[in-house]
Amino acid sequence: MSYKVLFLDIDGTILKPDHTYTASTKEAIQQVKDNGVEVFIATGRPLIEVKELAKELNVESFIGYNGAYAVYQEKTVIDEPIGESPVREFLNIANENGNELVLYTKDRNYYTSLEHPFVKNFNQLFQLKQNSLYKDDVADQIIGATALNLEPAQVPLYEINEDIRMSQVNIEGATMAYDIIRKSVNKGEAVTKILKRLNIPKEQAIAFGDGMNDKEMLQAVGESFAMGNASPELFQFAKHRTTSVSDSGIFNGLKKLGMVD
Repeated sequence: MSYKVLFLDIDGTILKPDHTYTASTKEAIQQVKDNGVEVFIATGRPLIEVKELAKELNVESFIGYNGAYAVYQEKTVIDEPIGESPVREFLNIANENGNELVLYTKDRNYYTSLEHPFVKNFNQLFQLKQNSLYKDDVADQIIGATALNLEPAQVPLYEINEDIRMSQVNIEGATMAYDIIRKSVNKGEAVTKILKRLNIPKEQAIAFGDGMNDKEMLQAVGESFAMGNASPELFQFAKHRTTSVSDSGIFNGLKKLGMVD
């Protein structure tokens, strides 16, 4: 099989817990790019926070905000804001239940509090820098959201309609954080749209992920890999299981397909 496109999650897939990546990960990405494969970073992160990593890895195409925004070679190809009404409903739920929110626009990360200990820890874990206190005039610009400091029993409160599902963040120290994901707008839907745009059949697409926010993406491609450190729930949605992020998981997965040496 000749593969044409590769989609890679960041945290727990490209990046180890210490925010570094293995030399083999960078080498694998470069090898497939040299062979004509288009590489996308596909993350729940805001894209304003991944530019430095992308430059280091020589990646120019992105899916961000869990599929709500995508860029192919500097051209915006997906832009799906959440909408003012759901955003305000999430804010009310958080306020009533002692939770915090981070609401992402293309330019900033807006928090309901910048001083809450969980918020400070979250920012440190993900090294987020473009942070501001939320203001209501950006409600119509929000393209992604993460609920913070949630007890398990509070998670269903945010599933305000049938299109919303909550995805627990698969990073040690952030398991009380949940991405708010739309079933109609997610990494998998973004991958499907990009494959159609590039005229690439799913059989020629590959994806790697480690969290439940990667579920739809792994189902949207022909060859899917769950990292060895993935959330146990994710394994059923991946065709393959590779080694952990700290043990050259991307390189070893691509080697299994004969794409690197």
